[in-house]
Amino acid sequence: MNTLETQGMLSAHQRARSLSRQAMEYRTKEEQVADYLREGIISGQYPRGSRLKQAEIAERLNLSITPVREALKLLEAEGYVSCDYYRGARVVPFDASASGEILQLRLLLETQLVRGAVEKASVEDIKELKSLAAEFEKAFADGDRANARGINYRFHRRMYDIAGMPQTLHFVQILWARYPFDLINAVEGRGKHAAAEHDEILRALAVGDVSAAMIAMRKHIESGFSLLKPS
Repeated sequence: MNTLETQGMLSAHQRARSLSRQAMEYRTKEEQVADYLREGIISGQYPRGSRLKQAEIAERLNLSITPVREALKLLEAEGYVSCDYYRGARVVPFDASASGEILQLRLLLETQLVRGAVEKASVEDIKELKSLAAEFEKAFADGDRANARGINYRFHRRMYDIAGMPQTLHFVQILWARYPFDLINAVEGRGKHAAAEHDEILRALAVGDVSAAMIAMRKHIESGFSLLKPS
């Protein structure tokens, strides 16, 4: 889950100032900033190739420069940004040549995270995920794609947090840095299909069906990737 509530492009400053209640007790400020920036990059708020200005980010989040600088180091290690002493940090461009390999790794690791989530999810966890799924569907229906992409990130991140497999999640976040979410989510009609796929995952999660949940997640990931293929 992201540590900052996404409210869409029109309320970016509200989003930046409003820390989520989830998982705040054990995350450092650097991790909170890193999660905020991951969501921003994946959602397209920070486009590929764009510069990330430390002072601007620090001001938006009402923090000092230090946690922002450390967060950017984390994101550089994961592959989200490239840092240069003179030019600062920039969002890494998308590498299309790696997408097929990354897809296979996502399928392998994220289905395992779903398995863990099914095994450990509480009633409250499922309620929270359903709420996020409903927010995602509404945002797309309202035409607010930037907000929808941010909510989508939080939906998946929260589900995988529940699994309690931090090393697996760490590698998945590295894969996310190299995956073309912005291109996939820009395709007309993707939001409606993604919302239906989220519901399928949640139905399996709610009844504790590990196999069905893993199959549904695999379908969800493959469905998005198929949109990149020439028709």
